[in-house]
Amino acid sequence: MKFKFCGDLDCPDWVLAEITNLSKMSSVKMKLLVTQVIKCLLEGELNYEKVHKLTADAKFELSDIKGSIATSHFILCNAAKHNVESEALCNELQQLGLPKEHATGLCRAYHDSAERLRRVLQDTSLRISKLQSCDWRADYVMSTSQQQQVDQPEFHFKLNYTTADNKDDVKSAAFTTDRDGLRELIRELKEARKVMESLH
Repeated sequence: MKFKFCGDLDCPDWVLAEITNLSKMSSVKMKLLVTQVIKCLLEGELNYEKVHKLTADAKFELSDIKGSIATSHFILCNAAKHNVESEALCNELQQLGLPKEHATGLCRAYHDSAERLRRVLQDTSLRISKLQSCDWRADYVMSTSQQQQVDQPEFHFKLNYTTADNKDDVKSAAFTTDRDGLRELIRELKEARKVMESLH
């Protein structure tokens, strides 16, 4: 069976298994758990202490807690990504075995945050790292130990960037290329920019 929040594909088996665990929580506490996951998606931090308290009554093991967080994360992100209406999401979750009260609570929280979730996903999608600066220099190589005569420029680049999971840690990547390599790099970057602009 195909589901809209899964991109019109089958629901992953692991999500089906974890939905059973979510059903063990009270509908009120499951909604509060979902609210914590939404807060994490929007602000980048998950309050594990609150999550532990919310799952205490269900007597979850650590693996159950992680599974519940991952499932909530999957449902919310995919529903926002595929522009699924809260009512349609509620129906699909019930088809997967989530009790009506639980599905309704989750979908209310999703409905209230759907637009903000979409904006966050749009801002962070395909963004593995962020370029901070680019240092470069050009050398003119007259000859090398392998070749007596070269007579061509050589370009050195150093890219300073931060990764999505640690914005304070600046990393570097360096490379060297010749004139033909630089031309090809510029051509490919221009093509990539055209593709990106066409998506907006």
